[in-house]
Amino acid sequence: MKQRILGRDLEVSAVGLGCMGFTHAYGYPADKRESLYAIQQAFENGYTFFDTAECYIGKNKNGVVEHNEDLVGEALKPYRDKVKIATKCGVRHRAGMLVMNSKPETIRKSIDTSLLRLKTDYVDLFYQHRIDPKVSPEEVAETMKELMKEGKILHWGISEANEKYIRRAHAVCPVTCIQNRYSMMARWYEDLFPVLEELNIGYVAFSPLANGVLSDCFTKESKFEKGDFRNIMPQYTKHGFKKNEELLYFLRELARDKNTTPAQISLAWMLNKKSYIVPIPGSRKAERIIENGAAADIELTADETEEIDNRLNAIKMSTVFGGSPIKK
Repeated sequence: MKQRILGRDLEVSAVGLGCMGFTHAYGYPADKRESLYAIQQAFENGYTFFDTAECYIGKNKNGVVEHNEDLVGEALKPYRDKVKIATKCGVRHRAGMLVMNSKPETIRKSIDTSLLRLKTDYVDLFYQHRIDPKVSPEEVAETMKELMKEGKILHWGISEANEKYIRRAHAVCPVTCIQNRYSMMARWYEDLFPVLEELNIGYVAFSPLANGVLSDCFTKESKFEKGDFRNIMPQYTKHGFKKNEELLYFLRELARDKNTTPAQISLAWMLNKKSYIVPIPGSRKAERIIENGAAADIELTADETEEIDNRLNAIKMSTVFGGSPIKK
């Protein structure tokens, strides 16, 4: 797979693998053997960038807690020197809400625990998972700088970042990338492009397929098991599918013209917009992961990309899931 550079020197595959769904947010954790196989197939098919977080946990059908970092660490241990692993700190899920804690002592405890779970002595990229209003960006950045000096992390980033926070943090310790929501249905962070280009910061796009809707693999009749967040996502309601009919038809047209799939054209659109954008779609299925990775080979001209943007501006679509509410 083609490679991209995030920030100054973090080289990753043009499409990364978001590993969250193997254990978290999509019902019961997937079968471990199938998950290990899927992650390893991703590597065999060119993926070198794998994303996890300390809070991506779930209980299996026997009530046993499964940690995403454990899974990712086990799957990638044979390839550790050939891959880039990203994980995150500062968020806990509690009663359906996100609880923030980016205090220096919490960040330090988190990285030590994550290293044990990931079976490694460093991570390539360590994110502040969400902004903590009780801790300044300077304090977070200083802690990350110390961890870099200690060799526990090689780069750091911020998830769901805004311009003011990015600038303040970057002034203390250069930010390699942000990880914000981005898809054809969620474009509200495009106004960050100028500051990212000014400061040479990459953009890792999570939920690049709008939690799967843009793959065009689901319908209003699709059913999901208990605990699957898609049960409460507005784009998965019958009203949401109705409202997105024009968008999905447009995707099918684009895919047909390029002899590709709706998921691939959705990813290719953002890959061709900016050279510093790296989407990290997730899937539990090896064949879907391989399909998504192939989007890196699809080329769109600047005119084609602009034409898609103009059409998206005119299409009415549903709202998309914006994440769990934050505990104040």
